[in-house]
Amino acid sequence: MVDAVYFGGDIVTVDDGRPTAEAVAVQDGRIAAVGPLAEVRGLAVAGTRMVDLEGRALLPGFVDAHSHLGLVGFQAGAANLLPAPDGTVGGLAEMTVRLTEWADSEAGRRWEWIVGFGYDDAQLREREHPTRDDLDKVSHDRPVLVIHQSSHLGAVNSKGLELLGYGAGTADPPGGVIRRRPGTAEPDGVLEEAAFFPVWGAVTAGFDTAERLRLVSLGQQAMASFGYTTAQDGRVMALPDLEILEEAARLGRLDLDVVAYVDSSLVPLLGERSDRVSRSGYRDRLRIGGVKLGLDGSPQGRTAWLTEPYLTPPQGRPDGYRGYRALPDEVVNATVRQAYGQGWQVLAHTNGDAALDQFLTAVRQATRAHGPGDRRPVAIHAQTAREDQLDTMRELGVIPSFFSMHTYYWGDWYVDTVLGPERALRISPAGSALARGMVYTSHHDAPVVLPNSMAVLASQVTRVTRSGRVLGEDQRVSRLDAVRATTAHAAHQYFEESAKGSIEAGKLADFVILSDNPVTAEPGAINGITVTETVKEGRTVFPGPS
Repeated sequence: MVDAVYFGGDIVTVDDGRPTAEAVAVQDGRIAAVGPLAEVRGLAVAGTRMVDLEGRALLPGFVDAHSHLGLVGFQAGAANLLPAPDGTVGGLAEMTVRLTEWADSEAGRRWEWIVGFGYDDAQLREREHPTRDDLDKVSHDRPVLVIHQSSHLGAVNSKGLELLGYGAGTADPPGGVIRRRPGTAEPDGVLEEAAFFPVWGAVTAGFDTAERLRLVSLGQQAMASFGYTTAQDGRVMALPDLEILEEAARLGRLDLDVVAYVDSSLVPLLGERSDRVSRSGYRDRLRIGGVKLGLDGSPQGRTAWLTEPYLTPPQGRPDGYRGYRALPDEVVNATVRQAYGQGWQVLAHTNGDAALDQFLTAVRQATRAHGPGDRRPVAIHAQTAREDQLDTMRELGVIPSFFSMHTYYWGDWYVDTVLGPERALRISPAGSALARGMVYTSHHDAPVVLPNSMAVLASQVTRVTRSGRVLGEDQRVSRLDAVRATTAHAAHQYFEESAKGSIEAGKLADFVILSDNPVTAEPGAINGITVTETVKEGRTVFPGPS
């Protein structure tokens, strides 16, 4: 029995053999037929649900090429410190108000730490990170944490520094920086990279299972509301974070497919889970997809590792500052070789071109050691990828997954402060990748920004910054190519192209229904398109029950 028939709107199949169709039939969570309305309607029986799209567009469910599902829920549970257009914090005064309000909320009373997510020093009036002194105004008694929008930096108050054990005698950890008060060794509260990451564990240490499951649910709701039917947890850094995903799966709490990638530091602790790392084989909608390497930081935070200096170094850094590596070469090389030997997929966070050089060297060495194969390593972000690096990526089969929304959120900041015009014009060089015939994907990296699928599409097509300038017109792509980067190409990145990414008979009935067709809409109107329904294997997962 055919369970449902969708008709009455634009059906964008992302199938080159049949780009559009009049109707789609669904049976037992899979696509039963795609074609003319009369033909597909003929499969309907008594009880078949006839879904009239009423002029809306039906597309394959979006496949999340890179994000951090657990942290999406964490962001949703914390105080919103995002600047416009996703929030209202434009300065330290508003930040203090939001944190104080959240501290008195139900969630704020439940957490030990007062936590805010998403401030951006590039958008704050002060153009500076908040310090311990600023956050002490929120509370002296409770630890306070504010997380930079990049998720690679943050700041804590004096109580937070005390709980972390950071003082004048604390050395900077490898791959991280504890910023200091001018002229002293005393921490000023701002923490970078490896000095910042331990704060996550300090905050979540007091969460019970119910709270952790709640945050997983919040993350899924956010993803589904933007049309994603497959989500990623792109850097699981602690066993409890993996265990809560496993518990959510065991309890049937995962409405979306979730692919988790464990941080390279966690690999020795996996034990018998190592046998479950897989390119397919979901268990209750969860699978461990492989290993993640974090090789540098964020360009907007000026911690990414570049081959050429930053245009303007951060406060306290000398001229010629190029950011810094997160891991030594020998660790990166050994991890990639091990992953290749075990048949695991490798994802590497490579914002800076120096970090990308490090990854490509490791991939080349591992390929020589283990021979050619279809391994699909992924260079996450690859924002400053050079033309010669794209040639090497094509040769080695490395998939670039671009964080295309940087063109809007930080494009002006890159031009004026971070990279300068020449390098900034070609961040996230999707046009160059397509010119080489490469498969690339595009992601949102939530919680760095909201998992806004339409903004992901629009940023690739328009490359318009906050100020309205076009950042690298030659790197724009077509509307259909932008859709492919979040559907068919993203499914390919996951080795799941036979089941997802296009609307074809036999594939999963994963759909997103949109208020308009992004393939035919005016480029400037794409960001205004809304998700009206998300369907996972024939079941509506957004909107949820009223």
